[in-house]
Amino acid sequence: MRGADTFTESLFTLRRLDDFVPADHPLRPIRAMVNQALDKMDGLFARMYEADIKGGRPSIAPEKLLRAMLLQIFFGMRSERQLMEQTQYNLLFRWFIGLAMDDAVWVPTVFTKNRERLIEHEAIIELFKHIVQTADQRGWLSNEHFSVDGTLIQAWASHKSFIRKDAPGGGGDSADTGDGGTGHLTFKGEKRGNATHASYTDADARLYRKGKSASQLSYMGHTLSDNRHGLIANAVVTIAEGHAEREAAKAMIGEVAREAASDERAGITLGADKGYDAREFIQACQDMGVTPHVARNTSGRRSAVPDAIAASEGYAQSQRKRKLIEQGFGWAKVAARIRQVMVRGRKRVEHLFVLTMAAYNLTRMRTLGQVRPQAV
Repeated sequence: MRGADTFTESLFTLRRLDDFVPADHPLRPIRAMVNQALDKMDGLFARMYEADIKGGRPSIAPEKLLRAMLLQIFFGMRSERQLMEQTQYNLLFRWFIGLAMDDAVWVPTVFTKNRERLIEHEAIIELFKHIVQTADQRGWLSNEHFSVDGTLIQAWASHKSFIRKDAPGGGGDSADTGDGGTGHLTFKGEKRGNATHASYTDADARLYRKGKSASQLSYMGHTLSDNRHGLIANAVVTIAEGHAEREAAKAMIGEVAREAASDERAGITLGADKGYDAREFIQACQDMGVTPHVARNTSGRRSAVPDAIAASEGYAQSQRKRKLIEQGFGWAKVAARIRQVMVRGRKRVEHLFVLTMAAYNLTRMRTLGQVRPQAV
């Protein structure tokens, strides 16, 4: 019998928002891990709002703000406006953020302004650290064997904005003839470089390229991954320039080396590609007590990696494991849409990059919780 095309809406419902989310939904374990990390940040959140304690309207709860920002990354939404629009009618989004069915959704501009407070107090960096600590407590990190790499992040700025530093404004059509990463291009007879030119829309962006790709106004994102399961242990963003990868790598592995010294841990290794095969970098790693498992670059030169290290079994394992770090970059650029960021300024780009790496860790940890529930 054909059913009638009628619509009858109940005045009341006895179902909770949680009832609409399947018990095996992949966001359930992620939300539990996020809430565990947010609980540890209660002191930081209290300090963030100390100046407003005497009055004023309540702001967006920072816990809800961070969960909403993670949702934006998980589902690859291009803007806060799109996030707010979908939260209006998506019960899954409301449940993850912590909004009831009748709660009003925030105005996008208010959401953006409240996000600036998180950046000012580095709440995103703190969230990332607590997520890494959760992975460590569950036995998913080796804390001894790491890999490092960097990737270019295209800035939210065009070639037309790249003008002379002493110019009042302007820009024109360009013909790209990059010269291998030095930052110099020829634009209709005018040679432009980072020393003399800058983007008037994003002053921190630099003209750079890797490999045979075209030069772009970019930042450089760096990650340090643990070789056990490819989880990201540290992430930073720097200005795009020739030595940024090695300098960022020394800073990140230096933190690990200092923690290892205090814990009396030994045997720290660092895998990397040929771009890190430089004498000063190898020496810096050895001075920190880190064994450099760097791929040897012997193209017309002598590798700085000692023969004894290159012949070891651990070196071969690090070279196999270091490729796991590329999965984080691939996920961030394809799924999380960070190939070109829609924020400006190095600090904002760094916080978005770190939050994206936190989201990547959460997706990996969700899977590890299913296949490796116990410490290994």
